[in-house]
Amino acid sequence: MTVSTRPSLALLGLGPMGGPMAHRLLDFDSGLTVWNRTPAKAEPLVALGARAATSPADAASGVVLTVLPDLDQVESLLPGEYGLLSGWAAKNITRPTLVVHGTVSPIAVAAFAERLLRKHGVTVLDAPVSGGTLGAEEGTLSIMVGGDKEAAHSVEHIFQAMGTTVRYMGPSGSGALAKACNQVVVAATVTAVSEAMLLARSGGLDLAVMLELLQGGLADSAVLRQKGSRWISSDFTGGGSGKNQLKDLGFIREAATAEGLELPLTGTVTELFGEMVAQGDGALDHTGIQRTLARRSQVPLIGSLALPDGR
Repeated sequence: MTVSTRPSLALLGLGPMGGPMAHRLLDFDSGLTVWNRTPAKAEPLVALGARAATSPADAASGVVLTVLPDLDQVESLLPGEYGLLSGWAAKNITRPTLVVHGTVSPIAVAAFAERLLRKHGVTVLDAPVSGGTLGAEEGTLSIMVGGDKEAAHSVEHIFQAMGTTVRYMGPSGSGALAKACNQVVVAATVTAVSEAMLLARSGGLDLAVMLELLQGGLADSAVLRQKGSRWISSDFTGGGSGKNQLKDLGFIREAATAEGLELPLTGTVTELFGEMVAQGDGALDHTGIQRTLARRSQVPLIGSLALPDGR
């Protein structure tokens, strides 16, 4: 009887999304290898049984998941003595699968996948996720997969350890394009709720009651459920940053241009997030776009929402 063996598994990038995703994967594969540029971030996972790699080469496995902000960071893991390519060669892993979970350009990741397969025999899957840190912690992410269909099917069980909605979307770049569509809705929703809550605040309405009403009607969304308290407290620290939201909007514009589409709502939202970053608020959660909207109206604000000059 032939005993099938799982390919070795590693996750690289233990940030706000990668850390909890790795926790979910430990329940699936107790032999999980993890790596992060800041080694201390791996310590909680090591305590639970994961192996901490000393370099990307050391982490090289049959399936490598990357949870990094952009494609440049993924590419930086490949070359050199301590890179993934050297690691795969040293371990005689000839047909590895590299998964890009970050939000990246659909056009760039398709070109990246073609190049890695042609030059190095590496199969790349673009598999961005949606659901925020809460979805990562609870294993309820939505995962959109692009790339070779057979390869995608072979790792579907890994994705199911982290998400409840896993869908194959088509050839390389299709997962990233699906995430771009997702980000159109997310960025627009965050901006629309920010406008609504700013109007409510300025009109003297009880923001907690306003949030309850929005969540109880047609305006409800995961954005409101996960982030609603931010508009009440005006605490926009941490979370998915405005800088990353602007990056994603740039990919949307690039994809739309390639298809000959004009997306006017996305254009307006992109302009607003560009202002947010230019004003020095790029590190704040994307709900901090409310600060940019408030500046435009020159409204008096309080707490962490206050403008730099104290207004």
